[in-house]
Amino acid sequence: MTRHFLIPAAAAACVALFSTMAQAETYRLTHNTSDATSWQKGAEKFNELLAQASDGDIGVRIFPNAVLSGGDQMKQSEMVGRGDIDFVITSAINVTPLIPEMAVFSLPYLFTDYEQVDRAIQGEPGDAVKDIARDKGIEILAWGENGFRELTNSVKPVSSPDDLRGMKIRVAGPMYIDVFDALGANPQQIQWTETFSALQQGVVDGQENPVGSIIVPQRLYEVQDYLTEWHYSYDPIFVGVSERLWNSWDADTQSLVRDAAQQAMAYQRNLAREQTSTGVDTLKQNGMEITTLDEDQLQAFRDATSDVYDQWAARVGEDLVQTFEQSVGEADSQ
Repeated sequence: MTRHFLIPAAAAACVALFSTMAQAETYRLTHNTSDATSWQKGAEKFNELLAQASDGDIGVRIFPNAVLSGGDQMKQSEMVGRGDIDFVITSAINVTPLIPEMAVFSLPYLFTDYEQVDRAIQGEPGDAVKDIARDKGIEILAWGENGFRELTNSVKPVSSPDDLRGMKIRVAGPMYIDVFDALGANPQQIQWTETFSALQQGVVDGQENPVGSIIVPQRLYEVQDYLTEWHYSYDPIFVGVSERLWNSWDADTQSLVRDAAQQAMAYQRNLAREQTSTGVDTLKQNGMEITTLDEDQLQAFRDATSDVYDQWAARVGEDLVQTFEQSVGEADSQ
């Protein structure tokens, strides 16, 4: 008699288990760096928080190195915008082919410190860019940090625009091509997944990226001898989701996903800044020579890139740029 009751009970348990499994959703998340970076750590935290908040019903499978887009970091956001990929963590500059207004963050020498950055990106200027991205099929859930981009090379110390003349520099996007053209260098747009080998083989002499998020964890000190701290451009990252997927969820699910993204990016941003604060010492310990520019030297680079700033401000939209500039000014006045 007992066995007759156990069989239906076991069957019911199996049905409940399969029902739970059917309800669980695992989405694909792409990003364009290796699994050693704060980008990856932020993605892992996002997955962890999603699982906790949804009791295991929602999670992400993480694909680093832009493998879902064949290594093309620029195509990731286009694929998310079309709904071909669910989530993306990427930097603003990598989205400019799809959303030119994203270049506003990286205008040369717009920002000088984190206070200016946080006020603009976490405030109304950042919200304005979210509205623009939404029209391109991407719901930006939260901003993280790639960081201030610094220059490395294998040729010589760089302390003036003249030092860059003729130097082959790997860059990430069109605006940076114009910046390095203005500085007299020879910019080369190369996919990030191909950059280390390009530096190693001498295809290019240098590159520019944040210390904590990219230069240290990607071990560029193995193929680069010099670093110039010039804070010439800032680059945020973000967690974005396909607008099609976003609109398929109810309000509670949207709130859960957004909260997880915001917590994950706060974690990632703090991690990136910690890694940056210790990163220069790590580079020194690994044999790199560090050049830190004084105000007069920085002004020479600002002057040399001012026309590029104006040209890209016009492309981005003067009203949007003015919103960012006003935010920077307000941060300075406090």
